[in-house]
Amino acid sequence: MPDDIFVTEILSINMSTSTTAPVNTKWWSGGKSPFNVEYGKLMMWYFLMSDAFTFGAFLIAYGTTRFATAGWPNPNEVFKSYPFAGENANAPLVFVSIMTFILIISSVTMVLAVKAGQEMNKKAVVNNLILTIIGGLAFLSCQAWEWTHLFHEGAWWGRNPFINADGTQSTTNFTNFFFTITGFHGFHVFSGVIINIVMLIMTLMDKFEQRGHYLMIEKAGLYWHFVDLVWVFVFTCFYLI
Repeated sequence: MPDDIFVTEILSINMSTSTTAPVNTKWWSGGKSPFNVEYGKLMMWYFLMSDAFTFGAFLIAYGTTRFATAGWPNPNEVFKSYPFAGENANAPLVFVSIMTFILIISSVTMVLAVKAGQEMNKKAVVNNLILTIIGGLAFLSCQAWEWTHLFHEGAWWGRNPFINADGTQSTTNFTNFFFTITGFHGFHVFSGVIINIVMLIMTLMDKFEQRGHYLMIEKAGLYWHFVDLVWVFVFTCFYLI
């Protein structure tokens, strides 16, 4: 009998627990839940994490090769040319600094486009998306000129005309890494420009006004900011070290 009483009490406790804690109970009560993220935005974060691993692998491979090699070309000698202005050894990195500034400004206009979307301000979204697209195209144009100039100097995959900073003959590691990583990043910028053009067209067609939100602009903004952030690491690795 005591055993039967004990079992009965356990069952009653379990039944009372199940009734007081339904399956759909929300335990978070501290404001907006940190896990309450829209599905598409969460998937964008997953994609960006995987892309960060890819860029990280490229840059780690570059850094390992760079510091395991006795000699390496001096970036001040490699990147000292300017469109329509020839070479300037006293200010070798001004051109790439301008490229970086353009990309940073385009990130600012993307922030303004996202903010305007949150405020349901269609006109501001259109204006800032146009500025972001122009910034992306300007950056790609600068990169295209730089690639073309280096190609005419004899630099390409498998070809490195630049000697090491110590005067010794260099390997093709520098050019192979440079064109692969900057090309991969340039492809991302190009993809971001296409995405922003699509967002602009959808905005002009009132797609987001009909939906009642501009969440797609926020997702495009996450991608664009990621591309800008990656460029900071690419700029540091190739142009400053």
